[in-house]
Amino acid sequence: MLKNVFISHIHEDDAGLSDLCDLLRKHGMEVRNYSITADKENNAQSHDYIKYQILAPRIKVCSTLVVYITPDTKTSEWVNWEIEKAFKQGKTIVGVWERGSKGCEVPEALEECYNAIVGWNGKKIIDAINEDYEERESPEGTCMNIPTPITRHPCSWANVGKFIFLCCTLR
Repeated sequence: MLKNVFISHIHEDDAGLSDLCDLLRKHGMEVRNYSITADKENNAQSHDYIKYQILAPRIKVCSTLVVYITPDTKTSEWVNWEIEKAFKQGKTIVGVWERGSKGCEVPEALEECYNAIVGWNGKKIIDAINEDYEERESPEGTCMNIPTPITRHPCSWANVGKFIFLCCTLR
């Protein structure tokens, strides 16, 4: 099974992406990784150009954004922006703890809009990418029993009024 995936990470963690792709391959999932790594680096200087002309189109063609969680992803402006962009595009967002992680804080945007956060377990990562697993785990793979965030939609008083009118009419 081939999946288009954008792996959000910091460049210092490039080596871990190969390990992650290898783990998924061993469990039957081939990923086409659309993220920017040192071997696919660009020479653009403008942050807006990088965000909207390079990163956004890559995120758009993917079904899933995987966040490779390490201690330094928490403070990465780029990682948080990529998560927010994927969320706005309706993508599945899966956090994956780096292999051997002892835990750390996750990026704020991931905290707010993940579908799943999983340990270093190929089957669970694949299930999360396929939207068949929606739990938050510790790095060791233990379920943390924290409910996934609820997507809230704004409502207008006009719609509330119509609902009340409809309910009163039906009585």
